[in-house]
Amino acid sequence: MKRRVVITGVGLVTPLGIGVQDSWDSLCAGKSGIGEITRFNTSIFQTKIAGEVKGFRKEDYLPTKEVRRTELFIAYAIAATRMAMEDSGLKIDSSNAHRVGVITGCGLGGLDIMEQHIYKVVTEGPKRVSPFFIPMMIGNMAPGMVSIHFGAKGPNASLATACAAGTHAVGDSFREIQYGHADAMITGGVEAVVTKTCIAGFNAMKALSTRNDDPQKASRPFDRDRDGFVVGEGGGILIIEALDHAQERGAKIYAEIVGYGMSGDGYHMTSPPPDGAGAVQCMQAAIDDAGVPYDQVDYINAHGTSTPLNDLYESRAIKTVFKERAHSLAVSSTKSMTGHLLGGAGGIETVFTALTLHQGIIPPTINYENPDKECDLDYVPNVARKQKVRYALTNSFGFGGTNACLLLKSYNGQ
Repeated sequence: MKRRVVITGVGLVTPLGIGVQDSWDSLCAGKSGIGEITRFNTSIFQTKIAGEVKGFRKEDYLPTKEVRRTELFIAYAIAATRMAMEDSGLKIDSSNAHRVGVITGCGLGGLDIMEQHIYKVVTEGPKRVSPFFIPMMIGNMAPGMVSIHFGAKGPNASLATACAAGTHAVGDSFREIQYGHADAMITGGVEAVVTKTCIAGFNAMKALSTRNDDPQKASRPFDRDRDGFVVGEGGGILIIEALDHAQERGAKIYAEIVGYGMSGDGYHMTSPPPDGAGAVQCMQAAIDDAGVPYDQVDYINAHGTSTPLNDLYESRAIKTVFKERAHSLAVSSTKSMTGHLLGGAGGIETVFTALTLHQGIIPPTINYENPDKECDLDYVPNVARKQKVRYALTNSFGFGGTNACLLLKSYNGQ
């Protein structure tokens, strides 16, 4: 029999704040974390805004000797893990280290350090490259360094499935515990790519908002006047455990993970199919995996990127899955406040979904001002909603047509 899996600890580093409480309070208050880019001069860029993490100091989470050789996305992973571990009260020692693993998602890894070293090679020659360049760049150093820092020696992997990476990481960790390969997992997603090439690349695709004169209004999922997504950064980490393992140590429980779905669009490099078929298959797979009646799902934390096609096609997919009940579901996009963390999105959004179930508060979709006649669901516009939620989906859909969905359940102690 498959083991039941619960969430016992959470950690957040987001454009809304450093720490779970600051991020959650800002989210529920409908505050935006989007502002002007401060990392580099944006004068020649079409997009000049992003969701930067403000006030983060590596030295608050790392030994002094490691600060300079730890790339930002890795530091976010370590910081969010430290928060989640403290929150959960999970202790790792020689008696259980091999039963605690780490799987995280990251879409682009150390893009900033890559930019710096390509420039060095071209302008100064190969001898100027740091011996720490490769370890600082590669995505799997996030779970690798988390494993080293916290002593977790169980299953260890990094997923690079674009914007679905964080959700895939949580889903794969869920399976590791379900099938007995681990008792607990450190999981989620991280990203730190507010860089010149990232912004230039997405601008070239015409994927980003250029609402530079009003940054906090730029990310507006499902709104008629949406014009693209906003790059965000940070990380969301969860401690998940087998239910019996959590109960034995008296852990608090935020929510239960009950279903995981995956699919591939097989359609286009960047665009989902117009009927949302891949998203439909993915949501159905997560719900069917849990064996839950569709009418018990009360809320969807949508992928909701604020791009014209994604929001339309996701709305169509929700209607296909839930049919006449689709219009009575609460659907919101927290990306309206955080921006899109790419590979880190699934990490923070799974945390937000767990907190929704635990707190009975559904975060809003802010900047929803002008309804789109083709996006006509209940997007929890602009104001958070107090509501008991039984089951909640969280959706993540990535470039290449890779999709991941998780179904979470409110935990009632049984």
